[in-house]
Amino acid sequence: MTDTFQLQRRRFFGLAAMTVAAVELGATLLANAQSSSSATAPAGGADGKPGGHTTFAALKQIDAGVLNVGYAEAGPADGPAVLLLHGWPYDIYSYVDVAPILAKAGHRVIIPYLRGYGTTRFRSSKTPRNGQQAALAVDMIALLDALKIETAIVAGYDWGARTADIMAVLWPHRCKALVSVSGYLIGSQEANRAPLPPKAELAWWYQFYFATERGRAGYAAHTHDFARLIWQTASPTWKFDDETFNRSARAFDNPDHVDITIHNYRWRLGLVKGETKYDAYEARLAKAPVVTVPTITMEGDANGAPHPDPSAYASKFSGPYQHRTIGSGIGHNLPQEAPAEFARAVLDVAKL
Repeated sequence: MTDTFQLQRRRFFGLAAMTVAAVELGATLLANAQSSSSATAPAGGADGKPGGHTTFAALKQIDAGVLNVGYAEAGPADGPAVLLLHGWPYDIYSYVDVAPILAKAGHRVIIPYLRGYGTTRFRSSKTPRNGQQAALAVDMIALLDALKIETAIVAGYDWGARTADIMAVLWPHRCKALVSVSGYLIGSQEANRAPLPPKAELAWWYQFYFATERGRAGYAAHTHDFARLIWQTASPTWKFDDETFNRSARAFDNPDHVDITIHNYRWRLGLVKGETKYDAYEARLAKAPVVTVPTITMEGDANGAPHPDPSAYASKFSGPYQHRTIGSGIGHNLPQEAPAEFARAVLDVAKL
């Protein structure tokens, strides 16, 4: 896949140049287990308290589709499944305080590294390092198949929320219910061609930066610093410490992380192509289909990342539905900043 994006260079190069200064300032051993009948849970800490847990007991690996997926698991192996999906630039530790609450309630909790993160690896060097939205959702269906999970509550934020939304509309029979931070995030290249008001465009500065080769080089050279800047701006009141950040930042050392990140944002703008095997999925998603499964959407009152107003997407959920705004300065990484509230939504959504 070639990066044919010069057609829009004049449009966004000025913004990229202005924001470069902001950026400049600003593999774990693999287990070979295919599955396990014994439950593993995060070690130590108080359930529901942010930062109460600092680690998962163990990571597992399993071949699923084009990937060998690294994932954490908690709770009884025969419990109703919950799939928790992280965003960019974050990782599975967004759920380190959520998992024990759900496990204690009897759920089997699966928390995978998405393609390009942590211990997840492509099984073939020939597989395109593709970050388009449909590819991530297909990965997660493949993971459920590999784990022999027929249905699951699917929950996420950022890239994870978009992936969960897509799973719910393309494979509703696999999704018992949905929890989605920032609501309906399914997009299309066609929809993304429409310009936004200047203030909204500015919020997406990093997307325009990534559209340049300088942006690719800058992200590759300063991945951790870049991620820290996003954490700070997306959650302006979250006082995370170095230990918390560094625990997640190791996931960005994945050899495919930069390629997946850059392709994801360039694909959104129509600057690069996806894979033809996902075309049928993308055609369906471009019609913005409604979500029919029971859903709770969530938002933090201090989310500093670009996000839609809840009133803009409420009509996209035609099944049982609730929206919850979480106060007290909660930002973009809602599960890690408000784990008890996120876990409560997962427990409640199945009862809608």
